[in-house]
Amino acid sequence: MAAVKKLKAAIIGSGNIGTDLMYKLFRSEWVEPVWMIGIDPESEGLKRARSKGLTTFDGGLKQAVEAGVRPDIAFDATSAKAHVRHAKTLRELGIQAIDLTPAARGPYVCPAVNLGEHIDALNVNMITCGGQATVPIAYAVQQITPVEYAEIVATIASKSAGPGTRQNIDEFTETTSKALEVVGKAKKGKAIIILNPAEPPIMMRNTVYCNVGDVGTEIEGKIVESIQKMVGFIQTYVPGYRLNREIVFRDGVVSASVEVEGLGDFLPVYAGNLDIITTAAVKVAEEMAKHRLSVVEKN
Repeated sequence: MAAVKKLKAAIIGSGNIGTDLMYKLFRSEWVEPVWMIGIDPESEGLKRARSKGLTTFDGGLKQAVEAGVRPDIAFDATSAKAHVRHAKTLRELGIQAIDLTPAARGPYVCPAVNLGEHIDALNVNMITCGGQATVPIAYAVQQITPVEYAEIVATIASKSAGPGTRQNIDEFTETTSKALEVVGKAKKGKAIIILNPAEPPIMMRNTVYCNVGDVGTEIEGKIVESIQKMVGFIQTYVPGYRLNREIVFRDGVVSASVEVEGLGDFLPVYAGNLDIITTAAVKVAEEMAKHRLSVVEKN
């Protein structure tokens, strides 16, 4: 029964993120990848998609649309610049889009925090890999006490940063910083990304600093509990997400450090920075599919 009611999906972008997303969608009970759209006929992603039975296009979204492709949902795993064009096309066609670039043409969505607010939106933005890893932590702290300032440092293996990631560095810092405020509810946010060239490559690590002032032992305990609860929820859709040290309170600042180990579907397990955004995107799509089904059943 689930297979009949699956949303049919198009993946725009045949790079590392789009290809990894395809493998994750194969496991979904709610969303079926049907099309992959790229611009490089020789890309590994398009070759793999064809071998898995997907219909592929190497002339970009325009070619696919002209061929009559009308997915229930489209994932954009290209670049911020490209998504600006894609968002307009998809919106005009009434196709719900999940944007995995930092373009932010739609509302920021983190499934652990605010998915329910934007379940019907035609375009939702997955922030960034660092945003998916850290914004929920800032939000968990803010649920207990006001956060005057939140700063995150995302460290990823240089090998896991492909051309798309490198082209989007400026957008990464801007989008993640803003999401700390808009979604994480910090009064001021700042994001820093570090590409670490270490060999062997390191797993994605993220440190979140929240300025909360002198809150006392009781509030500190509630903050720890709130963060741990948030980590547990994120683990339901990002299994490799975990705290990698104790939560620290010092000089009015609480700091938490998380690392993300990938599932190894297409990318190495150290590429948790790519894994967290694809797993989060799948979670959003599945909740959208469940919502659409519930609306149909009510009507």
